[in-house]
Amino acid sequence: MDPDTLRSLLFELQRGVVDVEHVVRRIRLAPYEDLGYAKVDAQRQLRVGFPEVIYCPGKTPEHVIGIAEELLAHDQTVLATRATPELYAAVRKQIPAAEYHADARAIVVRRHVRPATQGRVAVVAAGTADLPIAAEASLTAELMGCPVDRLTDVGVAGLHRLLLNLETVQQARAVVAVAGMEGALPSVLAGLIDRPVIAVPTSVGYGASLGGLTPLLTMLNSCAPGLSVVNIDNGFGAGYLAGMICRGGERSNSQETP
Repeated sequence: MDPDTLRSLLFELQRGVVDVEHVVRRIRLAPYEDLGYAKVDAQRQLRVGFPEVIYCPGKTPEHVIGIAEELLAHDQTVLATRATPELYAAVRKQIPAAEYHADARAIVVRRHVRPATQGRVAVVAAGTADLPIAAEASLTAELMGCPVDRLTDVGVAGLHRLLLNLETVQQARAVVAVAGMEGALPSVLAGLIDRPVIAVPTSVGYGASLGGLTPLLTMLNSCAPGLSVVNIDNGFGAGYLAGMICRGGERSNSQETP
């Protein structure tokens, strides 16, 4: 929404021509900021609760910096996924407050720290090789205000490792299960707990894992209820969904409380 339109809208509110809810609806549905190479959805946080996220592959450093600066101009936290250390170095020259999370391969510029939810997210990785995807999921959920418990290397090849840590998983409001190879971990988890499980197939494994297709099909064909599946290596999508479950549960509770 351009400044003149916003100013006119606020004048109408001041004169009593429109009410506050009308103004909120108009701002929510404002189009975008056109940078030429990108149309930045600066109102996304107002609509859905989290700002637009920058997917870095295929973008030049100038593109990433330009989009990030536009989001910051609207006082929004920046999350840029699949970022290389070289890209981070370029971003930090222009935006000194930028942080690099090497484990998640992500750049973050924090604005408002969201209040922590009472519910927690558990991110469970089958193997150490799955950690980059698990870290991306964890960082995303944390930026949405959800405390995260991380469990690593508890795959089904040594099931006792998972069982010995099951109490932590049972306390979560939502669970992200990250696994490559044959991808059995999410099905096992969904059969043990009464929490929604979000399965993330990873491209980790030998040839017959087919770059993540085998665990994807295993997860999609699971007989365990309460299990949803995101795309291969999509840690961001899983962390985002887990964050929505946590925050949505708290909104429901607050609405039910007198």
